[in-house]
Amino acid sequence: MKKISILICLLLAGYFIQAQEIKELAKGPKSSFRGMDSYKDRVVWVSGSSGWIGLSKNSGDTWEWFQPKGYEKFDFRDIVAFSAKEALAVSAGSPAVIIKTKDAGKTWTEVYRNDDADIFLDAVDFSGKQGYILGDPMDGKFQLLKSTNKGNSWQDVSEEIILLADEGEAAFAASGSSIQIIGDWLYIGTGGRVSSLMKRNKKESKLDVVDVPIWTGQAGTGIFSIDFLNQREGVVVGGNYMDDKNNSNNVLLTKNGGLSWVKPEVPVGGYRSCVKYISPTMLVATGTSGTDISIDGGNTWKTISSASYNVISLSKKGKRVLLANSSGGIGYFDIP
Repeated sequence: MKKISILICLLLAGYFIQAQEIKELAKGPKSSFRGMDSYKDRVVWVSGSSGWIGLSKNSGDTWEWFQPKGYEKFDFRDIVAFSAKEALAVSAGSPAVIIKTKDAGKTWTEVYRNDDADIFLDAVDFSGKQGYILGDPMDGKFQLLKSTNKGNSWQDVSEEIILLADEGEAAFAASGSSIQIIGDWLYIGTGGRVSSLMKRNKKESKLDVVDVPIWTGQAGTGIFSIDFLNQREGVVVGGNYMDDKNNSNNVLLTKNGGLSWVKPEVPVGGYRSCVKYISPTMLVATGTSGTDISIDGGNTWKTISSASYNVISLSKKGKRVLLANSSGGIGYFDIP
């Protein structure tokens, strides 16, 4: 009976993939959206270039759009949704700014600024009130900011938590998903001439750095996105964004915390800038050359759309997958 139930589930999942398509929800302002985050099941925040930030309170069906005064030329590559009223947006490039709203986007407060010409912030992740922001290397070290109060203030901990970068190694601000907090561990994926998975145990102050054999060697190659189910099982995607239909070595899986990596039997369709677990067995990945779904833990992937998207966000119950692209578009598909 158990085997029959599993077979039925697999058949239904296979039918779901065959029938799946991404539908366009909304067309926002002219902006390249790369930041996207959900709160509970209906609240979604999105951020992008030209200072644009969007808020939906009904799973993306309708949107409110904001262009905070004084930040019209900033590129907000990542955003954190704390609630329908509270969110935090992180800009890429110099000057680097972090702005926060507590009144659903009506007003914004600058909570961090760095005018150094070399500063470039890539991604942010929070667990409760504690969050970290990853920045590209300066003087041979990745930049790392830390907050313990939901982003109301930030501390530069780059000299306390030293993340050394090899020559030509950097991080990507393609979808805000190159950093992740899992329990007591901080995970970071890098790229460029080399790709690494950096893992730091916050309690033990222990740092592990492991090489990841994804496509590397050039400035636009490497890990663009990571997602871990737990401290051991995870996935990385990336490739070469300048050759986005080439799927030679763009996705890898680990079951031992990154000590070793395996290629899927059937890979994603090309360069991918974001990947998310929908469930322990179902994953979705997207990039400028298409979107793929896996129903077997990432071992085989099927491309469901060739439309260009940058970033993925999931409702907390995993029933709706939202995507955003570089032309102000928001797409979605629902999980039965």
